[in-house]
Amino acid sequence: MDKKNVRLGIILMLAAMLVFAIQDGISRQLADTYNVMTVVMIRYWFFAAFVVAWSHFRGGGIRKVARTTQPILQIFRGVLLVAEICVMVFAYTLLGLIESHVVFASYPLLVIALSGPILRESVGWRRWLAVGVGFIGVVIILRPASDVFTLEALVPLLGAFMFAIYSLLTRYVARKDRAMTSFFWTGISGMVAISFIAPFYWTPMVGNDWWWMFALCITGVLGHFLLIKALEVADAATTQPFAYFHLVFAALIGLFVFNESIDSMIIVGASIIIASGLFTIWRSNVNK
Repeated sequence: MDKKNVRLGIILMLAAMLVFAIQDGISRQLADTYNVMTVVMIRYWFFAAFVVAWSHFRGGGIRKVARTTQPILQIFRGVLLVAEICVMVFAYTLLGLIESHVVFASYPLLVIALSGPILRESVGWRRWLAVGVGFIGVVIILRPASDVFTLEALVPLLGAFMFAIYSLLTRYVARKDRAMTSFFWTGISGMVAISFIAPFYWTPMVGNDWWWMFALCITGVLGHFLLIKALEVADAATTQPFAYFHLVFAALIGLFVFNESIDSMIIVGASIIIASGLFTIWRSNVNK
């Protein structure tokens, strides 16, 4: 692969992670005042509009993009993702960006752990060892035997579990469907699902909060656009390790915008999780 493409792919991936971190910060800002369902529904309406436009102009037409032999799985993926987003935005309001993202960073390890039963993939002992070590990091962060443990700390872990299943199902449907088709069903089925539920929890927005909502929608679309472009110019094996910068950027926003704190146990646990995740990525590439 051309070095210029690799460099551009890494830059685009870093930019996508920064935008997604900003999106998370705005989500927390709005969810502190408005119902989580309201925030996610409006965001998904905008996202679905982007998906439809992208499918029409870049995918060869909506009918062509939407064609799939596995509609049930595609719909389930989309519903699972929008539910995971609701869980994580709720986690931001409970724990803040830093602790939520640190726990959520364990999702690549969950992908490895679940890839056997879901995808029938073989996982070597080295990656199983990395998974075990990574979850030691999660336990260090959660500290279940200490006075600081709360049940709320399990919310981002649930989000990580849901996103891991979503990621595995995305790999599964990719055996028959192209990426554009999965992207289309992610946006449309998620939008339909949240639109059935969220109106019952509708919280009217007022004043400048609509500008925050507009910014949230823009960052959502921009983040996905940058991610798509990153994967277009460089392969996933090259860019995937840089996805961990999402945690770094979110932590910085948590520290300097929301005045969150970070203690030594979180740093130790996060370091273990990230090191284990990077090792599993490296072993996955070696085994190809």
